[in-house]
Amino acid sequence: MAAIAFSSPSSYPISAKGGDVSFPSAPRFVRCAALPSQSPECDITKLLQLPSNGKVLSAELSGIVPSPNMRARLLEKEPARTPDNRLRIFSGTANPSLAKEIACYLGMDLGKINIKRFADGEVYVQLQESVRGCDVFLVQPTCPPVNENLVELFVMIDACRRASARSITAVIPYFGYARADRKTQGRESIAAKLTANLITEAGANRVLVCDLHSGQSMGYFDIVVDHVYGQPVILEYLEGKQISRDIVVVSPDVGGVARARGFAKKLSDAPLAIVDKRRQGHNVVEVMNLIGDVKGKVAVLVDDMIDTAGTIANAAALLKDEGARAVYACCTHAVFSPPAIERLSSGLFEEVIVTNTIPPALKNDFPQLTVLSVANLLAETIWRVHGDVSVSSIFQ
Repeated sequence: MAAIAFSSPSSYPISAKGGDVSFPSAPRFVRCAALPSQSPECDITKLLQLPSNGKVLSAELSGIVPSPNMRARLLEKEPARTPDNRLRIFSGTANPSLAKEIACYLGMDLGKINIKRFADGEVYVQLQESVRGCDVFLVQPTCPPVNENLVELFVMIDACRRASARSITAVIPYFGYARADRKTQGRESIAAKLTANLITEAGANRVLVCDLHSGQSMGYFDIVVDHVYGQPVILEYLEGKQISRDIVVVSPDVGGVARARGFAKKLSDAPLAIVDKRRQGHNVVEVMNLIGDVKGKVAVLVDDMIDTAGTIANAAALLKDEGARAVYACCTHAVFSPPAIERLSSGLFEEVIVTNTIPPALKNDFPQLTVLSVANLLAETIWRVHGDVSVSSIFQ
């Protein structure tokens, strides 16, 4: 199946006081290397007919033919599937379009849930269907507004626990506070550990996260953590673009070398370069030096997230100065705090490739931006967790 372009629905019917909650629309289109649905009930072509800002989208918008490698690997290792009414997927208000895609891949509907805010801002959650004895998966990234979405997740977990769910898995595509994973100065909080404790105490039995900022954060949880990677989705897309000739993978800082090395190995064992930087303060960086050769090559910057884009923009400027022919930026989490859009759309990048772990917003759209869907990857992981099947085999 060729890559298709589609837009998820701009709203999801979660009941609220006074009417439905409306969510911001996705960008003009979302590109994804779609895997075939596992159920005839989910027809991905129907999503192509959904309007976005008055425009009907179609597969011809993308025109990208991805490599079939990832799809073939998944299908080869896929466990036998039978209908199971013990699986429930619910969405919070943080990223309902991603949750809907996950449910679509699994050939099921999202669970009915009532989420609303009281006048004073308190969160109210009520499950509108029975989950007694069920494996419940709650899709809720802790993206901005971080604290709002985090508390909503706690209340959702508590509601499922009190409704006698057999197991509760918090599906957190983007884990907020992940960067506060250690003390760099005296009298600092390790907020990543605190957040992990709160999720556990709320009643979650398992956590499913995507591309944590640092691997040691898994150890902060006292429950099982399934850590999945967005790299296969991005690699699939890059293979389809056929830019592997004269390519060099670049880590924008020393801390991301292991991530970039793994990415380079899977990208035809491409050479590696490293940008050395000195951080002068939070969200303020200064690029100092380049380790490696990028002259006349296509540089692919790889990071787990883009926040204010200071790190990756300074790295791209350095790569251009060192003679790189083109610069691509690849990351899983598009946080895009101001002034990220101005930096990313300044002409430094040939393309900025991100995923939809954080819901893309129209205000953050720019010509070089490409958003890839991780819904199929997360859905496959959910099914394997529910069926007690190996998750790591997806990435082998």
